[in-house]
Amino acid sequence: MTFVAAPEQAAWVARVLQRLEAWLERRLPQQAPAQLHEPMRYAVLDGGKRLRPLLVWAAWEAVGGASDADEEAPVWSVAGAVELIHAYSLVHDDLPCMDNDVLRRGKPTVHVRFGQAQALLAGDALQALAFEWLSSPSWAQRDPARALRLVHELAQAAGWRGMAGGQAIDLAVVGCTLDQNALEDMHRRKTGALLRASVRMGALAAGASGAQLAVLDAYAQALGLAFQVVDDVLDATADTATLGKTAGKDAAAGKPTFVSLLGCEGACGYAEALLEQALAALKRLDADTAQLQALARWVVRRGR
Repeated sequence: MTFVAAPEQAAWVARVLQRLEAWLERRLPQQAPAQLHEPMRYAVLDGGKRLRPLLVWAAWEAVGGASDADEEAPVWSVAGAVELIHAYSLVHDDLPCMDNDVLRRGKPTVHVRFGQAQALLAGDALQALAFEWLSSPSWAQRDPARALRLVHELAQAAGWRGMAGGQAIDLAVVGCTLDQNALEDMHRRKTGALLRASVRMGALAAGASGAQLAVLDAYAQALGLAFQVVDDVLDATADTATLGKTAGKDAAAGKPTFVSLLGCEGACGYAEALLEQALAALKRLDADTAQLQALARWVVRRGR
């Protein structure tokens, strides 16, 4: 779904994405044993909204990071690393033992294209490469404390406390009814944790203070939950061509969603309330937050 915003924000997104795509293209492996580089590159390149790296960049700039930072700056490693973790999670989530999907980002899923074993290994390799990108650049050698903090943030977001734990809950509750607190807990982990980490890591890469990080964390927590609420609405109302993945799968699989709990209208209203929470948090930050605001509005109003 195309990013829609004021011209200056749309231009910013286009500029960041153009540079990011070129950066990813150059740094993903060109060769690997048994052609493993092919499913790795297929999983990452030529598709995706790149919301997580955009949040990294927006948070980086909001706390004083240079908008024209050269490719050795920490923001590049962080933006790339969060996108690799996201891509790996999609590869694994689409496997037959998980969500069993055949379409992702408008093209066949990695296991459909390359087989289940290569998909599993490609996901493993992308996850490991994300941490390599955070720990090996020259800036990380000069500032190991910052690199360690960023590695810790990403590991927590991706692991049992965050994304993996949320996915485990998601698989365990198929056919069950969850109350709103339980549903929110699952999605704060499964979806929200990596979105939250993207904002926090972008800010930490730029040297955010504790006060700045607290404000951005409040923004990111509301945004992460809003993203999933809208995803549930779109899964119930949009078609496969629009989504780039199979529509209606959650209902067909008997998964508890914000739509099944609140209805479409109620879920849309809740997403708008979460948007207001996110925007209110940004008002406490003495900085230019236009990009963060625009991304939050796009998250909640995409597909409309």
